[in-house]
Amino acid sequence: MIFFSIECCANSFQSAINGQTGGANRIELCRNLELGGLTPSKEEIKKTLKILNIPVRILIRPRSGNFLFSKKELLEMISNIKFCKSIGCEGVVIGTLNKDHSINIEQTEMMVKAAKPMHITFHRAFDKANNLRQNLEDVISCGCNSLLTAGQSSNVMDGISNLKKIIKLANNRIQILAGSGVNHENVEILYKIGIRNFHLSGSERGKDGILETKTTNIEKLKTKLIPIV
Repeated sequence: MIFFSIECCANSFQSAINGQTGGANRIELCRNLELGGLTPSKEEIKKTLKILNIPVRILIRPRSGNFLFSKKELLEMISNIKFCKSIGCEGVVIGTLNKDHSINIEQTEMMVKAAKPMHITFHRAFDKANNLRQNLEDVISCGCNSLLTAGQSSNVMDGISNLKKIIKLANNRIQILAGSGVNHENVEILYKIGIRNFHLSGSERGKDGILETKTTNIEKLKTKLIPIV
């Protein structure tokens, strides 16, 4: 059997439940998805871990905007990473850049050190970085286990040629997780270029205006994948 994974980017405890129900293999828990995702509250993390029976990774991002973080923000992120490790999270999702949009190696290494032995994903800060080949090598050298990317583009279909390059350059040294615009309509295309790990929120706004993962959107993607693996 050929491996694939579906990671649901869950905007809340309820979205995490919806993602699991839809067949996701794993949850990336965050809040304020409309801002690109921020670190959820400790209470939300605890509640999610208590209820779910699939692995949960936590987005570590203290604010919206750029990925240039001050020393104070770095210490806050490291504190949140240590909290996640202390309560049994499977992994964390991090990302930090320099002013020139290169990977901030020093900050990344500090967060990786704090996170081990949890799984560490470098998030889509990578897609704002400045040199695909060098950025990839830096993320790998820092000790990250996965890279979440749309091929340094705004969505996976625009970045598909770069995704091909990343898969080739990575050469199985890091797990490539495709995210931003992934859905049941393009998952087969992504699979054909070598993507085996898929990241999506599957979210829609309800009548109350709240953005939540819709179970059927995760189910549709999984249904498309199963016949081709």
